[in-house]
Amino acid sequence: MSRIISLLALLIICNSCASKKQKVYSYESENLKIKQLSDNVFMHISYLKTDDFGKVACNGMVYINENEAIVFDTPTDNKTSKELITWITANQQKEIKAVVVTHYHTDCLGGLQEFHEIGATSYATKQTIALAKENKVETLPEQVFDDKLSLKIGRQPVYAQYFGAGHTPDNIVGYIPEEKTLFGGCLIKSVKASKGYLGDANVTAWPKTVAEIKSSFPELEIVIPGHGKSGGTELLDYTITLFSKQN
Repeated sequence: MSRIISLLALLIICNSCASKKQKVYSYESENLKIKQLSDNVFMHISYLKTDDFGKVACNGMVYINENEAIVFDTPTDNKTSKELITWITANQQKEIKAVVVTHYHTDCLGGLQEFHEIGATSYATKQTIALAKENKVETLPEQVFDDKLSLKIGRQPVYAQYFGAGHTPDNIVGYIPEEKTLFGGCLIKSVKASKGYLGDANVTAWPKTVAEIKSSFPELEIVIPGHGKSGGTELLDYTITLFSKQN
């Protein structure tokens, strides 16, 4: 009898472990996935249909502290942004204090209008807003900064900073000191990724820009790329190596 009880207990434990292992995402629908990377950092994933690369998964970041949240890059469209907003405000019960756009492409600001509808303040560099206007982007970020932005979410500082050209002339990164986390956006590649779209890139400056980021944030533990899997500083090393190659 004791043997049967032990076997049943083991089965329950194994099933519990299996179910926990299977739960990769905090939220998942057809258009949006949200993956928790630490207690307060989440990666949101939406999708963009492209001519050259097909359906592409695009990453953004959500950081929450106390009763506030900040979003780096919107989902690719307003419908999906509405889903993300609902998850943050209703499910997590946080107020979205700010949205930071890391460059002017659709995978960064395609869903910006929905954030404006709820009164969230959006930020981007002068360079990003100028390029967005030049490319006839309909909804533009509201607040402008030069090369560095400092905000507080709850009582914790959050930074956005320009280090140089790479994927685009205007690409910036987000940094959360408390979490030792970098949102690299499309400037940073996931390990084994290809060079991707280079239509607006400066491939000569790219590895130098990433090397500057690496030296500026030596304590990094979590790095989120614009596409693909998150990781650690190996993503920075991979990106530097990838664009240091001649071909």
